[in-house]
Amino acid sequence: MTAYYNEKVERMSAEEKKALQSERLVKVVKRVYDNVPTYRAKMDAIGLKPEDIKSIDDITKLPFTTKSDLRNNYPFGMFASPLKDIVRLHASSGTTGKLTVAGCTQHDLDDWAEAVARGFVSCGVSRESIIHVAYGYGLFTGGLGAHDGGTLLGATVVPASAGNTNRQLTLIKDFGADTICCTPSYAVYLADEFKKAGIPTSELKLKRGFFGAEPWSEEMRVKIEEGLGLKAYDIYGLSEISGPGVACECEYQAGPHVQDDFFYPEIIDPETLEPVEKGARGELVFTTLDKEGMPLIRYRTRDLCAIIYEPCKCGRTSVRLAKITGRSDDMLIIRGVNVFPSQIESVLIKDKRVSPHYHITIDRINNLDTMEIEVELDRSIAFDEVQEIETLQKKLSAEIASAIGVSAKIKLVSCGTVPRSEGKAVFVTDKRKI
Repeated sequence: MTAYYNEKVERMSAEEKKALQSERLVKVVKRVYDNVPTYRAKMDAIGLKPEDIKSIDDITKLPFTTKSDLRNNYPFGMFASPLKDIVRLHASSGTTGKLTVAGCTQHDLDDWAEAVARGFVSCGVSRESIIHVAYGYGLFTGGLGAHDGGTLLGATVVPASAGNTNRQLTLIKDFGADTICCTPSYAVYLADEFKKAGIPTSELKLKRGFFGAEPWSEEMRVKIEEGLGLKAYDIYGLSEISGPGVACECEYQAGPHVQDDFFYPEIIDPETLEPVEKGARGELVFTTLDKEGMPLIRYRTRDLCAIIYEPCKCGRTSVRLAKITGRSDDMLIIRGVNVFPSQIESVLIKDKRVSPHYHITIDRINNLDTMEIEVELDRSIAFDEVQEIETLQKKLSAEIASAIGVSAKIKLVSCGTVPRSEGKAVFVTDKRKI
């Protein structure tokens, strides 16, 4: 292995890959059965014992894991390692306001960093590179995930984090970053700001960027590449599984390679929960094969995509992911943050001055996601009480931002304005073209 191009693993034959995946699946199933009461109960309920799992072919015998399982076992009930062995906690938002918590041992962090480093190397990053990380740091996995992968590789990492765009422009130009990591919408925004500042791409050293945490299109890729003068690569991850690096495109930009010695992907029909035909679209499901802290078995990501099995020009034999086309649940991804309409609803219900009738409009303006929430006033509130209306808008805006981690414009409207539905209510209009 040289500079985290792990040729032995990344060019492994199908037979060798199956043997490794089977060995790791057998171990992880026993680990969760012995250490996680939820998994033991799920398996006992269907009469399944760890010894019944003999190879990766048996994975469909195992029960699914959902975000509800994580929520119901908040905070540490899904951990398969004692807390003394957990060296880092990450978390993302959940539908009830509780965080979805993930725990990592040092072994898990090492695997995660290697997964990210492999992706970076496949696109030309080296120890001579300067990586500007503009993902958020903290409980969100983006910043630290990209950071640790770059550090493992021996590159120079700039932990810029998110926000403060003027400073980002200065750092990228003055430090001479050749690699950037951020959300695709923020990359387009940075390109526009460089243009406004009169800084042409010829004055930048950027060669490549790794963009994820929100869906994006091929049209967005072209816009980013033209705006920043680099090659744009898709990187995929989710905090429950391991953050960014679960899959990452190589130099050929032909779909993110899944690090499938660590993470085993399946595609199921979200209605029947049965596996789809090879290459067909459906819901993406992941099993972690080598995690200690919080291994997950057949975790339903709710992302809709397909698996690409055809060989890649780069020679790596790992499967790849086709573009994610949407989600099988109602979760929104806004500026890289998971947002559920029910989180917003829980804030609104607490204030008796507004009714439970609301509508969320998501758009992309100047290449940044925006969110406007139209909220009906309670019948007891007069719409012409301007000062009270303004105060209420500010209060709701602050409370919603605190609850979901994303700012929103609140538009208060008179009672009866928000359309009613006789069937399933439609709470969200997403105008983004992705």
